[in-house]
Amino acid sequence: MGLLTQGHPLDWEETKKYAQFIREHGIEQFIHIYKKLKDRRNDCLKWGDEVEFLMVRFDHEKKKVQLVLKAHEILSTLMEPENNNPDDCVTLWRPEYADYMIEGTPGKPYGYLPVHFNMVEANMRLRRQQGQQLLGKDEYVLSTSNFLRNGCPDFTWPVHKPTPSTSASASLFFPDEVIFPDHPRFKTLTRNIRMRRKSKVAFHVPLFIDKNTPRPFIENLSIYGHDNNANESTPIKDHIYLDAMGLGMGCCCLQVTFQAQSIDEARFLYDQLTPLTPIMLALSASSPIWRGYLADTDCRWNILCAMVDDRTPEERGLEPLKNERFRLYKSRYSSVDCYISPDSAMYNDIEIVQDGDAFRKLIEHGIDHLLAQHVAHLFVRDTVTVFEEKLQLDDTQDTDHFENINSTNWQAMRFKPPPSNSDIGWRVEFRPTELQMTDFENAALVTFIVLLTRAIMTYNLNLLIPISNVDENMQSAQQRDAVLNQKFHFRKCLSTVKTPDTPCMASVQKTLLQDNECEHRLMTINEIINGSNEFVGLLKIIQDYLSNIEVDADTRCTINQYLNLISKRAAGTLMTNAAWMRYVVTNHSAYKHDSVVNDEITYDLLWKMIKISSDEEECPKVLPRMSSKTTLDISAAVEKENELEVKRSLINHYNNQE
Repeated sequence: MGLLTQGHPLDWEETKKYAQFIREHGIEQFIHIYKKLKDRRNDCLKWGDEVEFLMVRFDHEKKKVQLVLKAHEILSTLMEPENNNPDDCVTLWRPEYADYMIEGTPGKPYGYLPVHFNMVEANMRLRRQQGQQLLGKDEYVLSTSNFLRNGCPDFTWPVHKPTPSTSASASLFFPDEVIFPDHPRFKTLTRNIRMRRKSKVAFHVPLFIDKNTPRPFIENLSIYGHDNNANESTPIKDHIYLDAMGLGMGCCCLQVTFQAQSIDEARFLYDQLTPLTPIMLALSASSPIWRGYLADTDCRWNILCAMVDDRTPEERGLEPLKNERFRLYKSRYSSVDCYISPDSAMYNDIEIVQDGDAFRKLIEHGIDHLLAQHVAHLFVRDTVTVFEEKLQLDDTQDTDHFENINSTNWQAMRFKPPPSNSDIGWRVEFRPTELQMTDFENAALVTFIVLLTRAIMTYNLNLLIPISNVDENMQSAQQRDAVLNQKFHFRKCLSTVKTPDTPCMASVQKTLLQDNECEHRLMTINEIINGSNEFVGLLKIIQDYLSNIEVDADTRCTINQYLNLISKRAAGTLMTNAAWMRYVVTNHSAYKHDSVVNDEITYDLLWKMIKISSDEEECPKVLPRMSSKTTLDISAAVEKENELEVKRSLINHYNNQE
């Protein structure tokens, strides 16, 4: 969720007085970080995943399932091992936006050893078990991106009613009591975003039109009570109305963070992974149902963007600029707006709105154009949370003002400077992936993106396309059945002059561009992942990389199963979670083909997901037969790897003597 500062939060009227102060000192803090650590080299390659779980309660008699508001009760217990012995804990836990969410990560980052891939699923499974042990009868940890009936009447346990005239979000559907209560940041963000915007957030999700869906479909919102934002909440024909930060930030996702060896490598990774963000979004699609209605989209992304959109009417272009500084073309939650590595400059083909004063100051202090542009672009935003105790800071030692704005620019990639007074290096965070119902799937997606990152760096590949095409791809990725029906801009030739001549890479290099020929073309997900006569495919590159490193048998078995899932999902022989959820709903005996996903359907679908995630049921439409070798105990493999490293060192020593 970003920076979790403790203290007394200021209301919006007070917060906005400090907007320029926070910006100026945030820039100062970044300059100090940069000057201090820009020459830092040879940090170990580390990485880790972040999983956000839901907690649900099943009423088997009434066939109803609700979100359990229990994070505030169980997080202190989950965090005990870290608090007692932070250097020796297997998992870490943090609060998230809603009180029905818990966020878990590995206790320590994974490293460069291939055997670490064999730990990912086992650690995810352990996190699920740790959360499950603290829940009551008929309560379960669930992994999926969006609760199907979030915002419907009585969707939580205990039940709370929305109070739009007094609540932080002014929502017709989402009560304040659902927001995590033990950290003031979340409710303050909610209220301040609405106050800055000068209206509550609003989004209209396209409805899936079935044969019995009322035409036109127009919701009667008056049944939810009085709405002070009538213009914002006017129903749109054939759309599902959403009106609360919690209906976006209350979604769960799967994120991966990489520590690079240097700032240059981090910038390179940020850029190279950016074109992959829509591809992974489409592959992981798992959000086809909103507020109890089937949507005509499969992903959460645009909803998230809208639910934290704090732009004023002037900034959105609805009114002429008079009081605001800029016309802002996107929400602060959005796709990536610009590449940040110098070699990527030519692919920045959209207008980059930036804070001119911040940009000039960054340039004056020796920061190059691309990185200065990135930071100055982030700093066109106001801070939306300020803690009274954190205003006066030492800019040479603290980074809170920088992180205040950096961590509330929720883009598909995040560039993360080292924290102050820490041994942590320059990092990038990969943020678009939707959460899957099983640990196997989540581990497969994480393993795929990490392996691809290793291959990109090892083979010096180039995946860049114009940033405007990445934006276009992000919209295509959210369409219903995008894996099967959409095409995506993707680079035709991935090799560079530094790419080694391995058999697989030689086939990549055969694709030579003619003068003035476009470097990218439209491809299906299947072509991008599995390849075609004209494109090698990302999986073949990964397999080539794996064939050139030493991987123990158990880890290779596990990786092969993960890559098999990715391959079959890209080919359409296995369904995405979203496609399968649609299939279950539309074939349910209680479904009336009217786009409505009622309590009974939700109960049966989520109960099935619980059974599948606990290996009590198979799901051949989504999953291959799974028997990965995942384990938390990799000591034998690490010992063997250390022995091999000693042997390699001895061989190199003798070769050098000759």
